[in-house]
Amino acid sequence: DEIERGELIVLLEDECHLLWGDVCGMVWGKRNTPLVVPLTNVRQRQTYYGALNLLTHEFHLRESGGGNGKTTVAYMEWCQTLYPDKKLLFLWDGASYHRGADLQEFLTRANAGLPEADWTVTCMVFAPHAPEQNPTEDVWLKGKQYLRKQFAINKTFAQVKRCFSEFLTSLRCTSAKLRWY
Repeated sequence: DEIERGELIVLLEDECHLLWGDVCGMVWGKRNTPLVVPLTNVRQRQTYYGALNLLTHEFHLRESGGGNGKTTVAYMEWCQTLYPDKKLLFLWDGASYHRGADLQEFLTRANAGLPEADWTVTCMVFAPHAPEQNPTEDVWLKGKQYLRKQFAINKTFAQVKRCFSEFLTSLRCTSAKLRWY
């Protein structure tokens, strides 16, 4: 009932590490002849946090300096600004920083001694080693597939990041996995 009334927002969260090499796709060539495709800047990397709103299917994307406790808390605080005066339920994987000291301190502050039924932020973990349970994994895959189709356009990593962000922020997810929840 709380979800349908818009009082509780369910966010299916995950992180993605975009690498410069993610824009590479398949090419045609002669059979049994190796193709050499030179890559430069292969170590360029961008971490993204993303959460899919279970009810509206909106995707909330944010760049981050990496995946750790501090950046996870920063992302959760940002999500709170998107939904002021709402309770948030994050469903996510069992990454160590999803249960570390930074997160525990944040939850203690955010829920400030409230009874569990009134918590402003709650976190639940998907089954261990089960990325197939998280529809956000499908969003990352769609984003990377889109990048591979745009490989001829994106000549720099900055262009790749912009293309990835623009595509994902305009996406409305239609994953069949959403019906599970």
